[in-house]
Amino acid sequence: MLSVGQLLPNFSGDALMPNGEFAQINLSDFRGKWMVLFFYPMDFTFVCPTEIQGFNRLHAEFEKLNTMVLGASVDSVHCHKAWANDGLGMPSFPLVGDIRRDLALGCGVLSSEGFAHRATFVANPEGVIESDTVNSSNVGRSTDETLRMLQALQAGGLTACEWQPGQNLLSTA
Repeated sequence: MLSVGQLLPNFSGDALMPNGEFAQINLSDFRGKWMVLFFYPMDFTFVCPTEIQGFNRLHAEFEKLNTMVLGASVDSVHCHKAWANDGLGMPSFPLVGDIRRDLALGCGVLSSEGFAHRATFVANPEGVIESDTVNSSNVGRSTDETLRMLQALQAGGLTACEWQPGQNLLSTA
């Protein structure tokens, strides 16, 4: 699995966009912005929609932090659209259709069963990974913690355990 200090891979592929259309995206197009790239196992499962809805709920907060959110699974963009139209609702961020599994392989999160592990990468504007996590496919991630981690990374100094925006940074003196 890719880890802190490594670059996100060069990737080009199809995505379902927030307007319901399909488009080709390149991760390099988002250089200059922070990025949260999260993988989930598959559409039409039980835990995954709760995470999509969690990132959707916080989307405006991520945007305020100059951050692009991208979701990805090994399903096609057509499957993503059917899932959105089946009650999930259209997300406010792109969902990558990684049917060739190039992105999951490039990030090192493809499971032996053929789906992406539940992984989250936070990358800085140069595309360098600043945080990475992976959960069991049975356990949903905390989108609130992903947002807090991003805020801490952008705070510009040392942050204590459980640091929250508005709190002081730690002093090294």
